[in-house]
Amino acid sequence: MFVVVGVTGGIAAYKAVSLVRLLVKDGHDVHVVPTDDALRFVGTPTWEAISRNPVTTSVHDDVAQVRHVALGQRADLVVVAPATANTMAKMAAGLADDLLGTTFLATRAPVLIAPAMHTEMWAHPATQANVDVLTSRGVRMIGPVSGALTGGDEGQGRMAEPERIHEVVDRELRHGSGEAAGQAWFVSAGGTHEPLDPVRFLGNRSSGRQGVEVALAAARCGAEVVLAAGHVAHGVLDAAERDPRIRIVRVSTADDLERVAGEHAPSADVVVMAAAVADYRAAEVSDAKITKDGADAPLRLELAQTPDILAGLAARRQPGQLVVGFAAETPGPGETLVERAIAKRRRKGADLLAANEVGWDRGFEGGENHLVVVDARDRVVEEAEGAKRETAEALVRRILAVRAAR
Repeated sequence: MFVVVGVTGGIAAYKAVSLVRLLVKDGHDVHVVPTDDALRFVGTPTWEAISRNPVTTSVHDDVAQVRHVALGQRADLVVVAPATANTMAKMAAGLADDLLGTTFLATRAPVLIAPAMHTEMWAHPATQANVDVLTSRGVRMIGPVSGALTGGDEGQGRMAEPERIHEVVDRELRHGSGEAAGQAWFVSAGGTHEPLDPVRFLGNRSSGRQGVEVALAAARCGAEVVLAAGHVAHGVLDAAERDPRIRIVRVSTADDLERVAGEHAPSADVVVMAAAVADYRAAEVSDAKITKDGADAPLRLELAQTPDILAGLAARRQPGQLVVGFAAETPGPGETLVERAIAKRRRKGADLLAANEVGWDRGFEGGENHLVVVDARDRVVEEAEGAKRETAEALVRRILAVRAAR
């Protein structure tokens, strides 16, 4: 494969040498395109020796071969590692004042970028706006990760390790055309917390694992996923944070989730609402901590219903869009999980509804699940049991089958 590796002017440029070496060992034809600033960290002789190809930063070199667009046109994949805040801003703005810029604009190949900068620069609204622009155009992010930074600082902004970037590149080159390639998915996961006062909330025991596994399964099939993550258990998001096809948006309350869903769901081909949204919230949130003050009287709270996000999305679904709901149920005497699932799907108007039975020792917080999936004809079209990764994969396969049948 013809792989272009862009290298920009950050201290992490030295790590890109290892990435190039790994790609060359795989047998790829690797062409390094450094910026002038990158060459202040690692020089041209190193890049040429490792890549076994000539290296230049100028659009004026090799003019007869139209190198300033030929690299992008020939590329099977472009990866920029490290990608500084400055370079990301230029890419978002479409600036092409050097060979890397013209290569980016000239390519139709997948583009992966591994950001590297200090935490404050990564968190700055300008940088995050540029991330939004780039990801909306199909560019995929690898990291950044949290860890030690230059100058003794620590935080998010560290470039992903070369081995991790190599893993993502290898997967893209081998499996870039998955069954869901080209599809946009919106997935929600985790519980919401509805505040009672500054220190207390109404919530639930959801770990978020099932929803995150759905996002990961969709990404493995080639989908680009926006994952709205509520409150999740420790470590549940780790794999999703490393996946370049998944963009995580954190939410806390039902109102947060409704807003984020309103922003991202309309452009999605598939919407999967796996979040455990609290059904009720305080009618009025106290500005001060609610205290006993020595009184024995019981506390009475007035609760109001939270918005029905799934029903709203189903009612406003775009043409061709598939809306999938989740239901955590505790069937009573004489009821079955399937009956509860069918009734809820009808109320919500979803195309598919995945139901699981929950209780003190099942469903929430555990690593395994049992899903029953019903469709718009009230049929059980899928039943899966096992690890939540397995049940997620079964659900995603069913979703893709329904889309294909349409």
